[in-house]
Amino acid sequence: MPITEKDGKFYPDPSFSARAHVKSVEEYREIYRRSLEDPEGFWSEVARELFWYKPPEKILDYNFDTGAGEVFHRWFDGGRTNVCYNAIDRHLGTATRNRAAIIWQGEPDGDSKVLTYQMLHREVCRFANVLKKKGVRRGDRVSLFLPMIWHLPVAMLACARIGAIHSVVFGGFSAEALASRVKETESRVLVTIDHSIRNGRRFELKSIADEALAQCPLVRHVIVVKRTKDPCPWTNGRDTLWDDEMNAPDIGNDCPCEEMEAEDPLFILYTSGSTGKPKGQVHTTGGYMVYTYLTTKWIFDLQPETLYWCNADIGWVTGHSYIVYGPLVNGTTSFLYEGTPLYPRPDRPWELVERYRINVVYTAPTAIRALMRQGDDWPAKWDLSSLRLLGTVGEPINPEAWMWYYRNVGRLSCPIVDTWWQTETGGICISPLPGAWPTKPGSATFPFPGIVPRVADPGIDDPARRGLPMPANATGHLCIERPWPGLSRTIFGDHDRWVSTYFSQYPGMYFTGDGCFVDGEGYHFLQGRVDDVINVSGHRVSTAEVESALVLHEAVAEAAAAGMPHDLKGQGIYVFVTLKIGYEPSEALKKQLSDHVRKEIGAIASPDKLQFAPGLPKTSSGKIMRRILRKIAENKVDELGDVSTLEDAEVIKTLVSGKEKM
Repeated sequence: MPITEKDGKFYPDPSFSARAHVKSVEEYREIYRRSLEDPEGFWSEVARELFWYKPPEKILDYNFDTGAGEVFHRWFDGGRTNVCYNAIDRHLGTATRNRAAIIWQGEPDGDSKVLTYQMLHREVCRFANVLKKKGVRRGDRVSLFLPMIWHLPVAMLACARIGAIHSVVFGGFSAEALASRVKETESRVLVTIDHSIRNGRRFELKSIADEALAQCPLVRHVIVVKRTKDPCPWTNGRDTLWDDEMNAPDIGNDCPCEEMEAEDPLFILYTSGSTGKPKGQVHTTGGYMVYTYLTTKWIFDLQPETLYWCNADIGWVTGHSYIVYGPLVNGTTSFLYEGTPLYPRPDRPWELVERYRINVVYTAPTAIRALMRQGDDWPAKWDLSSLRLLGTVGEPINPEAWMWYYRNVGRLSCPIVDTWWQTETGGICISPLPGAWPTKPGSATFPFPGIVPRVADPGIDDPARRGLPMPANATGHLCIERPWPGLSRTIFGDHDRWVSTYFSQYPGMYFTGDGCFVDGEGYHFLQGRVDDVINVSGHRVSTAEVESALVLHEAVAEAAAAGMPHDLKGQGIYVFVTLKIGYEPSEALKKQLSDHVRKEIGAIASPDKLQFAPGLPKTSSGKIMRRILRKIAENKVDELGDVSTLEDAEVIKTLVSGKEKM
């Protein structure tokens, strides 16, 4: 049924709300009130929906105030569980055992695989036994350098099963980036692949792994998935094939789960660092499991028959939480795709939705804009009637992209959950519950139960106001006042850095690093990183606002804004613009776009410099690496920091060259 649009808000259809886990604004408010007034009771009830060898004795203990002692938070103390048991074994005594757990579709159309929960159990147990045979024990770290193939979730779950800590390294990383992560985690086992397949090309991951391992003397075993028939470099005595290991006669079909303490680490995942040193976020067993379970269930409104597709990469936290752990703990079917949205044609996502009858799609605004750039005809070719819910993740979505997604993909009938969260948060923190809240394009709406956000005054104009709540419609720094189960516990090997990064700016609160404002109705609008706010002649101009104005122009596919030094204004506005197919760069178009921003926002936001760019620097998860753009705009191209997470580092050379020509 079509969604009702009224006063700029989009209301869920009553038939959708009737089936939803949270059915109304009133129900949400009651749940949210309970989560704040009795957080221990609330999270205890959620935890009881899952399996525990031993129930928790204490739900929460924490201190967020640097002035009151050590900063920490602990959840479900005394409880013992296993995430792999909850993701697989818990379902084997029910009809879910015969449901598809993972449907994998390779980029080549003939490559696919379906793993039911029963089949997944066998594969995970066997690989867990392979790891044990290699000497991996509880608490050991295992590095996984794999692309989007079904073997990756199997390896992650096998680690969780035996209590090993996995460190997934994105398959597009360089040898140097891989080496730094393997060395820091002191992994002795690496799981990798001969070649990955992406956009019709083959990438030699085993060669990259070998180059990295020349710096990693602790690694004793390398297990290699054979994806192609092409040869790859080999080290006898160290390297073995996945299939050979899995089919060895001494590898059994069963492997008991380790009983893990709730605060035992589950995985380490690295985020990019602005000064060149990535941060290894440590997520733990009990809290992460409970939080991803509930956020996946309520935000994506999972029903027993749901076929759910999150098209992030598992190398990022979105893939960890919302491809692997969240869906499987819920017993749903997770669709896993190896390729990219635009290959071999720009209708690849919509063809897959029709073929598999996918119900939920969760993707990045960057992907939406890239597909939007190709025109409306591509999604129009396909039957998308199986879709019941759409989601976005990774960065604030501009209203035009939101509306295109709603009209051309959702066909005016699918709620959109615009989600805000971070690697550090473990799971979604601000998002609509789709059966409850009317949505507004560009807004992540309201906090998830247990999350207490505060838009804090940065104190620029009045230091005495620093940390106090900002008034409605005024942008400030997004902080969170209380802990929640999914928040990371530390940075691996550097707890002081965790404290200084997230808890020193606003004592007693977690500082997200993002800007936000709340409108008069309480809707949250994320504004990107706080260092993406430009101070033009004393006026604070949001880069997100400038970018949204630019993409409203018919010629613009994507835009990114950054601050630049300005003799008169202090800071000027430098914008990078990618044009839609069919439009060519020109000085006349530059002026037209500047005038367009002036018209949409005002003269204060008119760009001082505009550079046409064939592409922007992005991570594989779709995030624009804005600090790279800031450094280029500031003429500090020799201070770019860590660029290992970029999907295509050549973009930087193109941008620098383009700036020099200007």
